[in-house]
Amino acid sequence: MCAMPQQEPGRRVPARPDASMSLLTTVMSNTLDEGYAAAGRRSAGRSELPRTLRARLWLAGGLALAAVVVTLGAAQAREAEPTLARGREELLDRVEARTAELDDLQEEVDALRADVDERQRDAIGDARSAAGELTALLAGATAVTGPGIELVVNDAEGAAPGAGGPRDAGFADTGRVRDRDLQRVVNGLWQAGAEAISVNGRRLTALSAIRAAGDAVLVDNRPLAPPYTLLAIGPGDELAAAFRATAEGRYLDVLREDYGIRAGTTVHDRLELPAAPGLTTHTAGPAAAPETQPEDQPEEGGAP
Repeated sequence: MCAMPQQEPGRRVPARPDASMSLLTTVMSNTLDEGYAAAGRRSAGRSELPRTLRARLWLAGGLALAAVVVTLGAAQAREAEPTLARGREELLDRVEARTAELDDLQEEVDALRADVDERQRDAIGDARSAAGELTALLAGATAVTGPGIELVVNDAEGAAPGAGGPRDAGFADTGRVRDRDLQRVVNGLWQAGAEAISVNGRRLTALSAIRAAGDAVLVDNRPLAPPYTLLAIGPGDELAAAFRATAEGRYLDVLREDYGIRAGTTVHDRLELPAAPGLTTHTAGPAAAPETQPEDQPEEGGAP
């Protein structure tokens, strides 16, 4: 075992070189005084607890406020629900009431329309007389049954919709039947002696109009689609021959040969044409009684 060297009595131990710098070393390593450090630790301990407590209090307050808002919203929703239900029921009742009123008004309109049609037919003339029958026939006021011809006019095969005007105006042709084509065909049937004509089930009168809106053909402002079926009342074979002899009949032949328009005529022993819808009487009045002269007064220019 090694023994520590013994200091000789009376010999001084040399001092450390940095012994004189102990104060400077302490100042550099501990910049804050012990008293200040202790005071800072006590202050930090006191402020840390209140900061945590305030955060908890804010959180609790926020949760309480949210709970209050949700509770008030639910209470208001429960209070408003009966009001909304009552409003919905009132609205449904109003809708049902207005619907019933509309149905009643529609029935009244139908009754008035039927009354107007009856009065118009009465104004045209008594259908039991020959003059009344002719007037009703020409005006389209009554349905017509008798022999006649069926003329079907259709677009060319593969005809596509597109711009195209009247053929005699120099516009491009697309193989479609135009309103002017139907006008000429109908006029040819009248000229051939047809007593009544319908186009696709619509009765034509002296006031009927055949027009165009784009590619659509309108008859009395109602759009029609091809093929166009024309029914004409008259002596079947004679009516067909008379139509072919007219300029409009020859025009239809040109449409077939040059433009591919398809057309065919069929003679029928019995056709039925409906009355014209929406008949309007523009002028009507009672017929004046013929004036009579006294028997003893000679007529003007006659012998006494």
